Amino acid sequence: MTELTERVALVTGGARGQGAAHAEALASSGLRVVIADVLDEAGEKTAAALAEKGHAVRYIHLDVTDEAAWAAAVENIEKHDGGLDTLVNNAGIIRVTPLNELSLAEWDLVQKVNTSSVLLGMKAAFPAIARRGGGTIINVASTAAHRGAEAYGAYSASKAAVLALTRAAALEYAPHNIRVNSISPGGVETPMNDDEPAGGTSSSTPLGRRARPEEISPLVVYLATDASSFVTGADFLIDGGVTVR
Repeated sequence: MTELTERVALVTGGARGQGAAHAEALASSGLRVVIADVLDEAGEKTAAALAEKGHAVRYIHLDVTDEAAWAAAVENIEKHDGGLDTLVNNAGIIRVTPLNELSLAEWDLVQKVNTSSVLLGMKAAFPAIARRGGGTIINVASTAAHRGAEAYGAYSASKAAVLALTRAAALEYAPHNIRVNSISPGGVETPMNDDEPAGGTSSSTPLGRRARPEEISPLVVYLATDASSFVTGADFLIDGGVTVR
């Protein structure tokens, strides 16, 4: 792998919330970071704010459900930044609907944004990361993949699939020195959760609150760097103890 200060990370859903926090943490650790999102105004603003702090961060538009857009994004990064070392598949959506009221269209949307995007991202990033001699992929799952939650059937299924994809990719990519892991946050104070019912997937944690995005980011940095050099195929719960109950 390249030296830390020469490494390049792509963070999807990086315009705000967890993605923006992860981008800042990675940049603060010395990586050059490309944040990608469909929220162009917010994404440009986030990138500009981080650049003003002296970080090497830029923004690109990316619809994570579009395979051609993924190919174009990775090509852009290799051309502009010289290569890609880390992919953080962070983009996602939440829909809260009881199963008997869940339409196939809503189900398909959640699976497309939360799960298919992870597959597309890994497929697109793999050749670029392999060309760098190896690297890391971090897929953002959820405690919803580990425990039941009423009205979260579509979301829970999408995140459980992320865990399965992570394990398969870890095995397939290991010969190329690419480590693939996932993280499973509990409730996090982000705009994505603004419309979530009280409690939700994060119901009363033993620590008594939701996480702040910046409390999740150190785990992302750990998995992106050589500090986790012998870690692959693992999922890390970071949930204030909610899954202990």
